[in-house]
Amino acid sequence: MEKPKSPKHVKVSPLAPKALKKPVQAKTAAGRKPATRRPRIPYSKEEIHEIFRRFSIQRPEPKGELEHVNPFTLVVAVALSAQATDAGVNKATRALFAAADTPEKMLALGEDKVRDYIKTIGLYRNKAKNVIALSQKLVDDFGGHVPRTREELVTLPGVGRKTANVVMSMAFGEPTLAVDTHVFRIGNRLRIAPGKTPDEVEAAFLAIIPEEYLFHAHHWLILHGRYCCKARKPECERCVIADICKSKEKTTDVPAPLVELPEQII
Repeated sequence: MEKPKSPKHVKVSPLAPKALKKPVQAKTAAGRKPATRRPRIPYSKEEIHEIFRRFSIQRPEPKGELEHVNPFTLVVAVALSAQATDAGVNKATRALFAAADTPEKMLALGEDKVRDYIKTIGLYRNKAKNVIALSQKLVDDFGGHVPRTREELVTLPGVGRKTANVVMSMAFGEPTLAVDTHVFRIGNRLRIAPGKTPDEVEAAFLAIIPEEYLFHAHHWLILHGRYCCKARKPECERCVIADICKSKEKTTDVPAPLVELPEQII
């Protein structure tokens, strides 16, 4: 006797009821279905929209703080910024990029000289290897050009999802959301995009950020975390969203700022 087909192989008519079209979820060892819904957050859609509206007034044209001259130097700068400050990376890369601003020039420079340029940056030995390796891969596989897709970018040595998202946004104008330590902290501290991993926080933010604010959201969140909602002590008294914030760490109750006057909230 022929064995019956499992539900995932059964074809469902496009006219069938919606209940029959739902994919069958695998059960856990305890017999329960795995959770698929996003965690609930204590913010209404109106409050979320207002948060990003205020960010847009505070910084209408936010800019990344890593110095670069083209997509290649941006990839290198972001890769070097892991576990380092932007200011520290900029100090090291000014001379490096003056000497080598293309993959070909970086390869000609060589690993030893690259290491000398970036020795003030943490993990500089391993990072120098990655810079040479990613330069070689760009020359070998991409004709010396930085690829535009995330799938291709993450194949470069030293380039992960966060770096790829930054490059796609800053170099190619794609509305992505890179989750660094600041964005990760804000997502969880404010309980607006909670997650245990950067990927979970990224997905949570992408699910709630209004489309008209998505392109600049990455920089708004990073700059807010870097200069206001700081890791050790958030400066709630000067926060533009303090009256909306639902963080349990909020240090004070602050009235709504006069967000129509940018000079009062910068």
